[in-house]
Order: sequence, then C-alpha cells, then structure tokens
Amino acid sequence: MRPLRSMLFVPADSDRKLDKAHGSRADALILDLEDAVAPSRKAVARTAAAAYLQAHATSSGPLMYVRINPLDSGLALLDLAEVVVGGLAGIMLPKTSSAADVLRLGHCLDALEARAGIAAGHVRVVPVATETAAAMLSMGSFIGGTPRLAGITWGAEDLSTAIGAISNRDADGKLSPLYELAASMCLCAAAAASVPAIDTLYANFRDSEGLATSCAQSRRRGFRGRIAIHPDQVDTINEAFTPNEQELEHARRVVAAFANQPDAGTVGIDGLMYDIPHLKQARQTLGLAD
Repeated sequence: MRPLRSMLFVPADSDRKLDKAHGSRADALILDLEDAVAPSRKAVARTAAAAYLQAHATSSGPLMYVRINPLDSGLALLDLAEVVVGGLAGIMLPKTSSAADVLRLGHCLDALEARAGIAAGHVRVVPVATETAAAMLSMGSFIGGTPRLAGITWGAEDLSTAIGAISNRDADGKLSPLYELAASMCLCAAAAASVPAIDTLYANFRDSEGLATSCAQSRRRGFRGRIAIHPDQVDTINEAFTPNEQELEHARRVVAAFANQPDAGTVGIDGLMYDIPHLKQARQTLGLAD
C-alpha cells in the first residue's frame, strides 16, 4: 500500500486549485464534495471530480480520493454514483458514527465498482472518525479493522459544533481536553485496526514553522501522516513523516544488534539497553522509509 503521509484537500469545483494541487508532492489528493463546496455547487463539483479522476486515471501522480457528503445527508449516494470511476483510489467518509458506516459504504462500493469495471475492493476508505459525539463513544468498533479501511483520521471542528462548544481550544490556544482525547482515540483505533492514523489539519497554512513543529509532535505521538489544506504545506508534512538518516541509522543498529544475538531478549548499544519493543519500533521506522 502506498503511504499516506500527506493528503491534500482540494475543492472539486475549482479547476484552478485542482491543477495547482496536482503539481504538488502530496501522496494523495482529496477532491472535496463536502465542506469546501457550496450547496448550489454540489452537482457541478461531482461532475468535475468524475472528469478529473478519469483524466488522471493513468497518472503516476498522487492517489485520488474523494470526500463525499455524509451518509445520512441524502447526497452521498449521488456523489458515489458519479465519482466511482477509473482513477478513484479511495473515499474519505466524513462524520462517521462507527465502523458500521464504513461497512455500509463498502456495500455501495461493491456494486459501483462492478458497474464501473473496477476490481472488487480496489476503492479504499479513510473515515473521519471523531466528528460526532456518537463517534467518540464508538471508536472501539474499529478493533480488528474492516474491509477497505486504509487509515483513520480525526477532526475537531465538527465535534465542537456537535457538542455546542464555543471553541475547541482553551484560552491559552491549546486544544481542549476533549479534542486531545479525540486525537488519542484516533491513534488507538487505527492501531487496533492495523492501519495508519492520519492527523487532522493545521489551519494556519502560512505558518510553515508552526506546522513543522506540530508535525514533529504528531509523529512522535504515533501519527503516520497529516491532512493538508494548501499545497505549500505538503513538503513540510512529507519531510516530517519521513524518517531522516539519523533515525534510520539508529534503527539499523538496533535491528543488527538483535540479529547478532538472536537468542537475546535485550541488547546493549552505546551503554543503553534495548528490548523487543525497541526492535519492533526500529522495524517500523525502516518500514516507513521503504
């Protein structure tokens, strides 16, 4: 599976923004039919997204995802009927209540893939898993994973609206405890489902230094990628979620030390002791580079 370090949102009804986004180094583009598109432009956006997907079906560029409207909006089936075409790699599902929504979406995709002549199971799904109060209470439903699941991401804006909060941040500018919990639950749900956790957006797209700092913290916590809302954020995100040479060299030394002592449960490197969890972590780091 190709990495999802950077997933760049693009309004599907803007040809200019679509063309600019395709020239970025994003691992995936998310053609947005939901929040970035006005209600009066939904039909136009669907048609534009389908045309764009077909035009780039054989491209070696970024993976093509579409964020459809929520399943209970009355628009999701209209979205899916038009955008499940050649070139579509995945669907981002907003306002997911539980893993049952991913299964429900999968049943729709089964039929639409067959109609479009797309290999069964090809279209993957990344749910936004924390945008409703019900979703926060259902994160355990992702344990063991579901078919088509490619990753799990989270969002704070819709959750704050759902619970009636004035803001999702405290007076000092830091995320309030509920939203820190949402991020942590996303990490746990993704790990329990054996898929990567994708961190939410960094709103100030002009603050590249702040983005880099935030991404470094995000990766330390266990996220494997991040949502981008502007092409200028992509390179910073990709660099942050790609192990550097120092990290790789250390990981190689840990793996080599255990390989040299195959019966050992712990090994010493430069005066520090490393055990099996460190070995697993080192292999994960090398896997990210691959």
